[in-house]
Amino acid sequence: MSEGAIKTEWFVFYTKSRQEKKVNELLLKNEFQSFLPTQKVMRQWSDRKKKVEVPLFNSYIFVKIEEYRIVDVLKIPGVSWNIRHNGKPAFLRQKEYELISRYVQTGLFIEVSQNSELVAGDKVKVIDGPMKGFMGTLTKRNTENLFSVFIDSLNYSLTIQIDSQVLEKV
Repeated sequence: MSEGAIKTEWFVFYTKSRQEKKVNELLLKNEFQSFLPTQKVMRQWSDRKKKVEVPLFNSYIFVKIEEYRIVDVLKIPGVSWNIRHNGKPAFLRQKEYELISRYVQTGLFIEVSQNSELVAGDKVKVIDGPMKGFMGTLTKRNTENLFSVFIDSLNYSLTIQIDSQVLEKV
């Protein structure tokens, strides 16, 4: 980065309920670089089942901007506020952005849960497959092997079902 260059980050914004896609469209229309990770899930209605695309993080959207432009994003209809972490605007670190992008690209079902603290478990590293190289916590629920990675700046964890044979204890 050259001297005097202003650093951009993936700042985290909270949207009005169920407005994530609309906000994403408005951000793109206003030439912001936004990131709305989604996944396809099966939804049941009384007369049918259908796969629908839903946001991975309810009411969260990420915008890559300089910090001083946060006020511009807050003017976009549907954006409620900027998430703060330790008194400062929250942002995704580049590794977290890459992790979420890679999770979404796998097409695997992802369970997202907000954590105030992680459940004790083995620290593991994925040694093969699309998640190779990532480290996280292994938990077992209902005899399924679930791999979990905590994203500190969002206070969220991402969990996918993964074969324990591709995990190595760290």
